[in-house]
Amino acid sequence: MKKIRIGSGAGYAGDRIEPAIDLIERGNLDYIIFECLAERTISLAQKAKQKDSQLGYNDLFEYRFDKILDALKQHSVKVVTNMGAANPKAAAYKCQAMAQEKGLSHLKIAYVEGDDIGDKLNKYLDYQVIETGKTLNDIDGEILSANGYIGIQGIVEALNNGADIIITGRVADPSLALGPLVYEFNWAMDDYEKLGKGTWIGHLLECAGQVTGGYFADPGYKDVPELWNLGFPIIEVEESGDAIVTKLPNTGGSLLLKL
Repeated sequence: MKKIRIGSGAGYAGDRIEPAIDLIERGNLDYIIFECLAERTISLAQKAKQKDSQLGYNDLFEYRFDKILDALKQHSVKVVTNMGAANPKAAAYKCQAMAQEKGLSHLKIAYVEGDDIGDKLNKYLDYQVIETGKTLNDIDGEILSANGYIGIQGIVEALNNGADIIITGRVADPSLALGPLVYEFNWAMDDYEKLGKGTWIGHLLECAGQVTGGYFADPGYKDVPELWNLGFPIIEVEESGDAIVTKLPNTGGSLLLKL
């Protein structure tokens, strides 16, 4: 029976890189995802892009990919990340240049756009804002950015075209893992039970170290071994959507779950 192993490489914009490299090197992974985007970070990325059209991706993008690409030299793991933030195209070209410098010109790098609707916002100015009950047009101040959460379609298309690294903007967080699962298992888009399981798997993976004891830890009351060396989760998924959540041996944290 076919199984897919997906590792979590990051759970927020400033997450550490060491657990991700450990997973690439020792985790026998098919995929690793890096979830590095939130409402605040997409706004900061938009500000950076306004100052320089070649920026707007995650501040740690080059630092992370310097180490990721080195690890990929010996380990064939596909990478899916939203580190593209407000500028996935520029991030993809930067990644391509870095890969070529490291002799990895065979890697196929794709980027996914479509989340930035800033140029379409005039169509929505009369829509009611849930939090205030007023229209969007009634909000004082300058609108910095408008990004909609998009789904898995771009990720699946990129994989169908042989992508090794996929860089997105504001996709829904679970899409980073759900996209590869739909691609690998050819799940139908109306098979809601499997899509639901895949979404749950994606949500766990995008939480990174919180899943392997970070959120549980309460020192002195709920101690987690070697919290400083917390390993990030791996989820091994069957075609049915059933999955095992675990982590690498000899890492901090504590977890073994079956979903």
